[in-house]
Amino acid sequence: MNSITRVLAVAVFTTVVPVTLSAPTHAAGVGEVCFHTEPGYGGASWCYRPWGYADLPEYVHDKARSFESNSDVVVYAIDHAPGGRCYYRKIWAGDRDPNWTWGGRIDGVSTDSQGCEVS
Repeated sequence: MNSITRVLAVAVFTTVVPVTLSAPTHAAGVGEVCFHTEPGYGGASWCYRPWGYADLPEYVHDKARSFESNSDVVVYAIDHAPGGRCYYRKIWAGDRDPNWTWGGRIDGVSTDSQGCEVS
């Protein structure tokens, strides 16, 4: 390597800015409720736009550690328990929780209680 090439290599090496990559996240848009796999709205996320029932995808199913709601309606977090029982937790319009313990139970979301018991 000649001296000019070495100088250029050193110049390029010293000007490289370190980049930290993180898992993709999505902030809740208008009308959405978003669930995140990490506390503080981090990690991977999945968002629900009301109406009806939706199962959470596997990567966030029973693994939601935070959520944020920009929905203008109440959304029900649904837990399908053994023995055919189910439970719900209301997520109010504008509700959010950066360290959501109930998210370890969430299986689906809905705009009604799905006949489940309050938890």
